[in-house]
Amino acid sequence: MKKLGKRILYLFAGLGILYLLLLIPDSKEKDFAVNTGKKPFAWNSDSLWLQMEEQYRMAKEMDTVKLDSLINVYKMVAESVAIQLQAKNIPAHDSAWVKTENNFFVLASLIAVKQNHIPWLTDYYTSLRTLIKQQSQQWDMNDPATRNAVYTLLYGMRAATEEVLLQTVNFKFPAAMPVKNERSATPAASIFGIEVHSGDLLVSRGGAEVSALISRGNDYPGNFSHIALIYVDEKTKQPYLIEAHIEKGVAIASVAQYENDKKLRFMVMRPRADLPAMLANPMLPQKAAKYMYDAARSRHYPYDFKMNFNDATEMFCSEVASYSYRTQGLQVWKYPSTISSQGVVNWLHDFGVENFTTQMPSDLEYDPQLSVVAEWRDPETLFKDHVDNAVIDALLEKANNGAPIDYNIWQLPLVRVIKGWCILKNKFGKVGMIPEGMSATQALKNQTFVAMHADVKSKVMQRAGDFATKNGYRPPYWQLVKFAQTAVNL
Repeated sequence: MKKLGKRILYLFAGLGILYLLLLIPDSKEKDFAVNTGKKPFAWNSDSLWLQMEEQYRMAKEMDTVKLDSLINVYKMVAESVAIQLQAKNIPAHDSAWVKTENNFFVLASLIAVKQNHIPWLTDYYTSLRTLIKQQSQQWDMNDPATRNAVYTLLYGMRAATEEVLLQTVNFKFPAAMPVKNERSATPAASIFGIEVHSGDLLVSRGGAEVSALISRGNDYPGNFSHIALIYVDEKTKQPYLIEAHIEKGVAIASVAQYENDKKLRFMVMRPRADLPAMLANPMLPQKAAKYMYDAARSRHYPYDFKMNFNDATEMFCSEVASYSYRTQGLQVWKYPSTISSQGVVNWLHDFGVENFTTQMPSDLEYDPQLSVVAEWRDPETLFKDHVDNAVIDALLEKANNGAPIDYNIWQLPLVRVIKGWCILKNKFGKVGMIPEGMSATQALKNQTFVAMHADVKSKVMQRAGDFATKNGYRPPYWQLVKFAQTAVNL
């Protein structure tokens, strides 16, 4: 009995020593120094957004005949200006663009009340964004002021349009919005009722908290966090989607699997048919997609948490698209993304990111080489997308004020054991609970981040409900940000 007692004592002592060893934290690092040479975009337009809301309130109180008449006046001005914009090449900094956008904001504020005009507004919006994309082909996108102008126009008009859509009551807007029917010679398929072609890029936004972080943690905060490359087999016409997942690296999915994976929104993008490389070989997108499809089937590509698009041994989602096209001589993301805010850099580095001049999904929209073919938004989840963005914007303000992402260090030994088991599963081609390439510490920090997001989001949703009850309309995005900022500082 004494020997048994000693053995049990030794066992517990050994387990205690092992626990203490596993409790040793990763080597501490100072803030990750980064110098992209860029500055994050700042709207500095609070007065403009608040003016939109005030115009909406006034429109709600206006006589319906008078409101219709006012909308028709602004519509005539808008259509006249659009004709003038199409007549010639206009510099990015021309005041005509600012006037066009301001007029669009006024129209959006009024039409949010008179929703029978929404089809006209969405058609006008799609024609304007196509025009801006066409005009930007002549602009120097390496010039920061030009990049800011394009972002302001494209993102600003999307934001205004979605504020209108979120106020819809009797009008149910269609999820799919055609934009430009860029011609393609490659095989076609259908996703969510939209015709897509082999080589198209699906720029999407998932429902996970980290998806919101990726879409907003950028010098140009956007609405998209993920890229998938479409491949359609020429013989069978079977469509596939090639994408890199944090959980399992590069993988091939069927259309059904892609549609079942939660999407809050997505955008279809396609290389312009008049690009020199495309004129020389209209089947270039098919070759790019086929190359990546074969590569993904022949070997395992782990997820690239470092976001290094120059090393193709591991891949993140944008890299799947850029690498496949690069093998065929076409460079997408001609203008790389930058992440320059120190707090954002620190938080992303906590999750393994080491490259802050990289390729972010949202920035693909501003590349003049690519056309926006269509955009899809789920009417039921668009508000969730906005809430998630507002929460992340407020949390990133906290990050930029020096707040770290903490974690429960007492859980570290257990999570390290789980990570060891996950590594064994990865060796046999299985997906572990902790993604390949993510450490136990990073997993615990991710857990903290998810909990922070959930806490702030619940408070924002409560305040949003109170706001809607009091005011008779859903809170616009700028109000959601205020709610989130208050919740973060509680």
